[in-house]
Amino acid sequence: MNAVKNDLFIPKKYGVDLYIGDTRGPGGIFRALRVLPVLIDICKDVERYCPKAIVLNYSNPMAINCRGLQEKFPAMNVTGLCHSVQGTAHQLADIIGAPMNEISFLCAGINHQAWYLKYEWKNEDAYPLIRKAFEKKDIYMKDVVRAEMFRHLGYFMTESSGHNSEYVPWFRKRRDLINKYCIGPGTNGRSQVYLKKAIKDLKDGKGDTWKDDIKEWIKNGKVDLPRGEEYAACIFNAIFGDNTVLEFNGNVRNFNLIDNLPYGCCVEVPVTASKNGFRAMHVGSLPMQLALINNTNAGCEELAVRAILDKDRDSLYYSAYHDPLTSAVLSLGETKNMIDDMIKGAGLGNYFKNYRRGNAR
Repeated sequence: MNAVKNDLFIPKKYGVDLYIGDTRGPGGIFRALRVLPVLIDICKDVERYCPKAIVLNYSNPMAINCRGLQEKFPAMNVTGLCHSVQGTAHQLADIIGAPMNEISFLCAGINHQAWYLKYEWKNEDAYPLIRKAFEKKDIYMKDVVRAEMFRHLGYFMTESSGHNSEYVPWFRKRRDLINKYCIGPGTNGRSQVYLKKAIKDLKDGKGDTWKDDIKEWIKNGKVDLPRGEEYAACIFNAIFGDNTVLEFNGNVRNFNLIDNLPYGCCVEVPVTASKNGFRAMHVGSLPMQLALINNTNAGCEELAVRAILDKDRDSLYYSAYHDPLTSAVLSLGETKNMIDDMIKGAGLGNYFKNYRRGNAR
C-alpha cells in the first residue's frame, strides 16, 4: 500500500494527477521497478526447471513486464494477456445490440492502447452504429475519454476511460479538464480511485479476502469452474489439450508485426495458439494518428525497460520526460525532481548503477 501511495501521491504533489498509475507514466514506471525484477526471478526458475513452459503474464505494467521478460529470456514462450481487448469488444457489441458471436474484429497497438482497426457485425462495418450509439448521453457519460478520442481520432481503443486519460496529454493536465472529462460512474478516471477504495476497504476491514475465499470453497466442497472470458485456459487447451486453435490478442515483441511502431517494442496483436505454440499476426501499419500516440508511449516503455534491466537511472528520467501527461504538466527539471523524490520514497537510491546527468535547475 505504501508503495502505491508513493506512485500516486508524489506525482500529485507535482501536479501530475493519476487515476491508477499502473501501466505507464511515473506510476507505471515505479510499479515496474517493483514487479519486473520479481518476474525475472520467477522466469529464472522456469528456465531451470521447465524451460518449455508457457509463461502468461497478467501483471501490470503489462508491456514493460513482457518486454523485459522477452529480452531476458528470448527462448521462452512468454506473452501477456489483458482482458481489455475482449472486454471492450463485448462492450461495443452491447451498445449496438449485437450478439457477440456475430461480431468480428481486428485489434492492434500496444497494451491498454490498442485500436479496433476493424469492427464488424455480420461482416459489415459496425463503426457507423457505434458512432451513433455514442451520440446518446447515457452511453457517452459512461466512457467519456474514450468517446472523445473516438470522436477525434476515428477509432475506438481498449481499456477504460480512466486508464486512457493517463496515456495522453489532453484530459488530466488541468483540474477543469479532469472535472469535465474524468467524470461519471465506474472507471472514468476520478483521481486515485483504486487507491482510495483500497484504503477505505482496509479501514472497513475489507482487505484482501482471497485466502478466506479459498478456505470457504474448500470447506463447501463445491467450486464452479466454467470458462470465463480470460484466455489462459483456452491457450493451454490449444497447446497442451485437444489442440483447438485459438486466436487471441497477446503482448509480444514487434518483430515485423506493426510496421510503424518501434522494432522490438512490446505490441498487442492477434496471436494464434495451436499445438505448434504461438504465432503472431503481421498487422501492417497503423493509421498515422494512432501510430503517433503509440510510438510515444512505446518509446517511454522501452526506456523504462532499459532503466530496470541496465539499472540506468538516466533512462528512468528519459522515460518520464517523454511521458505524454507528465510532459504536458511539468518542465524537464520539475520532472527530474519528481522522479528523484519517487526514488527516495521507494528506497531505490542504491538500485541504479549508471547515472550521468547533473542536478536539475
